[in-house]
Amino acid sequence: MANKVVLCCEKCGARNYNLPAPKDSSKRMELKKYCSNCNEHTLHKQTR
Repeated sequence: MANKVVLCCEKCGARNYNLPAPKDSSKRMELKKYCSNCNEHTLHKQTR
């Protein structure tokens, strides 16, 4: 079973995305993704 990464919106704090963890997961992921709560593209950071 692959490890999962949860991405959290920086603006509202909603946990919107569950992605498979990359092979070199030494640092936390930061992606610009769409947040349905904010209705815009915001920065999402890895929570766990």
